[in-house]
Amino acid sequence: MSGSLRFVGVVALLALAMGLSLGVGVRDVPVAAWWPALVAYDPTDPNHITLITIRLPRLCAGLIAGGALGVAGTVMQALTRNPLADPGLLGVNAGAAFAIVLGAVLLGAQGAGAIAFLSFPGAALAAAAVFALGGGLRGDAGPVRLTLAGAAVNALLLSLVSAIVLIQRESLDILRFWVAGSLSEATRRPLGEMAMAAGLGGALALFLAPAIEALSLGAALSRGLGTRPGRVQAGALVVITLCTGAAVAVAGPIAFLGLMVPPLARAIAGHRLRAELAVSAALGATILLLADTAGRLVLAPAEVRAGIMTAVIGGPVFIALARRVRPGAPA
Repeated sequence: MSGSLRFVGVVALLALAMGLSLGVGVRDVPVAAWWPALVAYDPTDPNHITLITIRLPRLCAGLIAGGALGVAGTVMQALTRNPLADPGLLGVNAGAAFAIVLGAVLLGAQGAGAIAFLSFPGAALAAAAVFALGGGLRGDAGPVRLTLAGAAVNALLLSLVSAIVLIQRESLDILRFWVAGSLSEATRRPLGEMAMAAGLGGALALFLAPAIEALSLGAALSRGLGTRPGRVQAGALVVITLCTGAAVAVAGPIAFLGLMVPPLARAIAGHRLRAELAVSAALGATILLLADTAGRLVLAPAEVRAGIMTAVIGGPVFIALARRVRPGAPA
């Protein structure tokens, strides 16, 4: 099957996931009610209320967070040449969540929209710390070393989140959201602003893709090709910060999504980073929407958070990938 046909298949799967996200749940919304709800909203119609006030914001949050984490994971793996790189496993999600929780406790929850923007400096600092601790600044960030550095930073930040919540008992509701990500609070999140941040990150990733591919050949060879490794690494960290920060701001920390998507994208698009990024965005949104829909059905009428569903799927994937990585192997 050609690459274009495979991409069409990915888009079709995304469309199916979007349809299921809108229509399926504790209360099913028939397809016939979708268009009338969009063009002639009736506040007395239960189908219209469910679709417009609950399902549509969740769909938008899933598209933003899933697509952004797919792009962030692909850029991280391409930059570090590490198949275990993922914003969740390497502590970037936890950094964004920690910054938001700290802001919510210090500033109060009334400014939820403004506090969401704290995810960006939190993600940036965590990404830079993991990259530095893992040896990225010296160009020797092996897969195992980078993963261990990320695991340490991730554990530290999540411990700090728990400590803050234990001190502030009224913040227990905050902990539920910022430890296991979910799309259930989409109506309270600044979706428009985060969509723009994720879009900017995706556009920058596409622009930097040729330079990141050159950097994967090694610092010396990439310099011979006219690439400036320091600038490329800085630009890639900006992409990771924008995408991860936007995703965490709308959905909380979603684990393993950035780990699962890049290998699938490479299998579909081949080793062409720009094509991988486009496929990764679509696949990330698809998987997150399907996980969210499944979480609404597994224990209905209760709900399993989307972050838990992705962890259930991603855990075995991580084990399978880790078994293929040899200690001391080059990045």
